[in-house]
Amino acid sequence: MAESVRKQLTHGIAWNFIEKVLMEGVQFIIGVILARLLMPSDFGLIGMLAIFIAISNVFIDGGFAKALIQKKDCQDIDFSTAFVANILLATIIYTVLFFTAPLIAVFYDEPILTTLTRVLALNFLLGSFNIVQRARLMAKVDFKSLAQIKVISVILGGLVGVVMAYRGLGVWSLVGQTISTTIMQIFLFPFYSQWKPSFRFSRDSFKQLFGFGSKLMITGVSSVIINNISTICIGRVYNSISLGFYTRASQFSQLISFTVNDVLGNVTFPVLSHLQDERDHMISVYRKTLYLTALVIFPIMILCALLAKPIILILLTEKWLPCVVLMQWLFLARMFTPLSSVNMNILNAIGRSDLFLKLDFSKIPLIILSLVITIPISVEAICIGSFVTSFICFFINAYLPGRMFGYGAWLQIKDWRYIFLSILIMTVFVLLFTHFVENMWLQMFVGGAIGAISYLACCYLFGLINKEMIDMIKLRKSSKNG
Repeated sequence: MAESVRKQLTHGIAWNFIEKVLMEGVQFIIGVILARLLMPSDFGLIGMLAIFIAISNVFIDGGFAKALIQKKDCQDIDFSTAFVANILLATIIYTVLFFTAPLIAVFYDEPILTTLTRVLALNFLLGSFNIVQRARLMAKVDFKSLAQIKVISVILGGLVGVVMAYRGLGVWSLVGQTISTTIMQIFLFPFYSQWKPSFRFSRDSFKQLFGFGSKLMITGVSSVIINNISTICIGRVYNSISLGFYTRASQFSQLISFTVNDVLGNVTFPVLSHLQDERDHMISVYRKTLYLTALVIFPIMILCALLAKPIILILLTEKWLPCVVLMQWLFLARMFTPLSSVNMNILNAIGRSDLFLKLDFSKIPLIILSLVITIPISVEAICIGSFVTSFICFFINAYLPGRMFGYGAWLQIKDWRYIFLSILIMTVFVLLFTHFVENMWLQMFVGGAIGAISYLACCYLFGLINKEMIDMIKLRKSSKNG
């Protein structure tokens, strides 16, 4: 069992990493091209609808999908039931959005949002056809197929968006990109999963799946609402241009954080679920995942924050310069996201989605308080508040896993002390270089290289790389033998 799990984990992480690097790389390139062709206000208009896009992703990635993955003995009737339930749910949501679209337009004082909402909300319906297909591949840890599906669809969807932007279609190019990507996945998933959808429905199966998945779905929706309150308020209190700057800065910071989060979360959740009856082994995988996440995410996010100005000027030009300060704070805020996700994921893996729900709701007052204080001040203040709340939420997210598995926030931080020291040394070298060198290209590339080399040198000096390399070698050997 141990060798089989190691093999699954190694193979899954490898393909999931390949998928994320390729997909995020393509999306990054397409995003840069679109940012050069479009105006900040175009991104701001889509940002006003970000909460609805994000809720759509909750139903595509959460709820029933995780319930299917967590269930030990899934039958075909379970998959069919989840398929029917998701389509019905998506239809209800689309109907509600269609008739409330004029209210959204009035709220933001942007008449175009009526049509934008009705068209973009089609992604709810389209995405519902992919949920079960994706869950089947994830349950089998078949990230090779998932990688191919996502990369192909993102490339083709991105090309549609770029062509539309080049032809001067403005904000509609972003809509076209989103919908065409989902449509492409509808055609690709059945080919790879080899599962033919049916409309069979079982009440017993629905009750069982809904009992687990509903808590995650509620948590996901509530998280989306809380996480997007700042976007809503910026669009309402300020304007679409300010929201465009915030949206672009947010997308840059999410690029790395969410990639690491998805790679580790998508792989470790099914693996930890399989290990829920082997407590010691599960905790070992959990601790190692946290350590590797910290080893990777902290230096990358801080280095990007240090080099935010040359990144923006070189890639997006001066019209996006107001993004710099916002991006710096959001990079610092989002570096805690993957770590919090791992801490929360282990609760779902052992079937305690009820605790996941309670823990997630406990953070709401803190987030609301931060927004109440910062929204009247400025958009920059909102980003600083996001950093503060993200840091505090890390401790909240680690509380229950700490009590249940004896590995809380302070023990985690203690294990990362030499990582922090390495990052401090890296920061000093980068700041010294950027202080004396004004050329943006040199700051971005040479400064980035200096940061990476100094961090890796410190990791080697403190024995951090050796320790993890030995673990990974053992993991690979086990997978070959398995």
